[in-house]
Amino acid sequence: MEEIEAIHLKDLKELEQEECAKRMHISRPTFHRVVASARRKLADALINGKAIQIEGGNFGLSQQRFRCNNDGHEWNVPFEMLARGAVPACPICSGVNVQPLTVFGFRGRYWRGTWGRPSEEHRGNRRR
Repeated sequence: MEEIEAIHLKDLKELEQEECAKRMHISRPTFHRVVASARRKLADALINGKAIQIEGGNFGLSQQRFRCNNDGHEWNVPFEMLARGAVPACPICSGVNVQPLTVFGFRGRYWRGTWGRPSEEHRGNRRR
């Protein structure tokens, strides 16, 4: 899981290694080793046609937040329900005129819910 976060921060968000290491609460040399390992695995999978399997780490499936377009109510729908193909209905008015508010993701060890935003416990309980 930390290799995914390293790739996300360095290659997708294009942050400097110093900032990536800070966000992941690890040293810069450790970050370099993590991202190098992840890149080797990605290169091997792409060049040799291998599948990428994500496992390990301290994570859980996220919830998707929805808003009802009828009454404006917002609520969370567990990923497991959405994976079964269930159409979420508003728990207040039972309407299905709803829209998702966040992207699918998972709650990683260093961040939760929204890509690249550390959880309160990993930010030292301060807002950025």
